[in-house]
Amino acid sequence: MAKGHVDVERLYGALDAQRSARGLSWRQLAKELEVSPSLLSRMANGLRPDVDAFATLVQWLAVPAEQFMVSGEQPAERDEPELVTQLGPLLRARKDLEPEDVAYLETVIQATVRRVKALPRD
Repeated sequence: MAKGHVDVERLYGALDAQRSARGLSWRQLAKELEVSPSLLSRMANGLRPDVDAFATLVQWLAVPAEQFMVSGEQPAERDEPELVTQLGPLLRARKDLEPEDVAYLETVIQATVRRVKALPRD
């Protein structure tokens, strides 16, 4: 059976983006999450959180835990998740956007990504 693990770099990056978008320091984030600031420091150094901390982090991010899981069978170079999948939780977390605004922005982002992918590559 293949062993899976948490992609700490991707999880930490998502936390950093959300933390920054909310104007929080790392210490404030730790307090809001009710986790130790050292947990976040350890993650910055590539160490994986325990399962309870992982659950807390992905719940706060409002994204599926699977987004941060890597199977032992997957190659190191894996496909990135769709841009809307990555940006959706950030958009939904904004208090200044109504659900219909988020849906509109997601549609615009999807259309832009399709257009960019259709452009000829040099």
